[in-house]
Amino acid sequence: MTSISPTPPPVAPRDEIDLLAMLQSLRRQKVLIAAVAVLFALVAAVYAYSVTPLYEVSTLLRPAALNELDALNRSKVYSLPPAEALNRVGAALDSYETRLGYFRSNAELQAVFRKSGHTEEQAFEAFNRDALKLVQPDPKKSNLLSLFIGLEMRYPQGVNGKEALNGLVQYAIESERRQISEDLKVIIDNRLKEVDARLAVARVDYDAGKEGEIAALLEADELKRAQLNDELRALRVQLKQRREDRIAQLSEAISIARTLGLRKPTTPSAMGRSEVEVTGNVITEVNNQQIPLYFMGTDALEAEQQALRKRTSDDFVDPRIAQIRRELLMLSSNRQVQMLQKRQNEELFVKGIDALRAERTRLMTIPTDMAGLRLVSIDRLAVEPVNPVKPKKVLIIALGLILGGVIGSLVALLRYVVTKRPHEQVRIGFTHMPKKIETEINSPTLTAG
Repeated sequence: MTSISPTPPPVAPRDEIDLLAMLQSLRRQKVLIAAVAVLFALVAAVYAYSVTPLYEVSTLLRPAALNELDALNRSKVYSLPPAEALNRVGAALDSYETRLGYFRSNAELQAVFRKSGHTEEQAFEAFNRDALKLVQPDPKKSNLLSLFIGLEMRYPQGVNGKEALNGLVQYAIESERRQISEDLKVIIDNRLKEVDARLAVARVDYDAGKEGEIAALLEADELKRAQLNDELRALRVQLKQRREDRIAQLSEAISIARTLGLRKPTTPSAMGRSEVEVTGNVITEVNNQQIPLYFMGTDALEAEQQALRKRTSDDFVDPRIAQIRRELLMLSSNRQVQMLQKRQNEELFVKGIDALRAERTRLMTIPTDMAGLRLVSIDRLAVEPVNPVKPKKVLIIALGLILGGVIGSLVALLRYVVTKRPHEQVRIGFTHMPKKIETEINSPTLTAG
């Protein structure tokens, strides 16, 4: 009898994995997995407790109150708003030079960060790169109320981190105070030089103005003196001409008086009475006219003529000459010029000098010692930390345990694949067939009847 061989089902792919068998294998090898996990956890624990712990401290700075900087801003030579003062301190804390200066002044930091064979600059590079971190707010979202400057420092065990960080902050603040003091001194010195230059210009202008005023006064006096002398000469010439004219008149009158036989002063009416035939009309006509000079008689006329010829000066004749002499005498010395030349403290007469001297005095009284200036408000000082930030022992051990469990599971799976692969090759394609049919098909006694 011919045996009937059932048609074999489609052969399953060779890479198909039986998840249930794999999970059963992992359960059977749980001791191995646990041992590997514990081993890794122990290694992690050894690392966590052997590595040098790192601690972290931080400080927070905020803008100072307005009244803290009011005295500096009211000096009108230096303007420093609170936000700018905070930024300046933040820039100093982030400055390479400031950090290097503080590092060199702190022997404890040098002893910790300077390793064998390293120079001071290399030790500082490690400190500056790994230990310090400046924290600032987002400039797009910041306002005056949210402004702050934060500084964090990580350090190994054996360093007084609280004192080191607070010291760095104070070092940066003192550095900025010194810089502000130096800037203020330079600004005040420049302002003083400017005021002194304006004072010198004012004095030069005053001297030039005074010399110009003296020159103008002397020139006016000289002109007036020349005019008066010209007038005086003209008057003297005029008076002399008048005297000569008078002498000529007297000579003519003397000649007429001699012709008429008049030696003594007389009048036309008296001469009329002495004549035999004289009409009243003639006497009336003579009386209505000015009495001629020759009626004075030769004696009087000759006496006057002789006196005029003997006269050496006619100045007393015209009162204007005396007035001119008075004016010339007054022009001989200008009292205003003398007072201008005798001024002792001439700065009192310089225009605008009072304001300049007041400004100079104000600049001289501005204090330049900024030792007590409060640039920022320390919102939070650095305090001694309780626990180190590195290493996190619990986390490291937990990660070691998890990693050990994962590696142990991989080892168990690898053992499962290695030990079960020959059997899987025989049973490929029958994993989904009923067990009874699978046994019959694979039995070697199945033959033809």
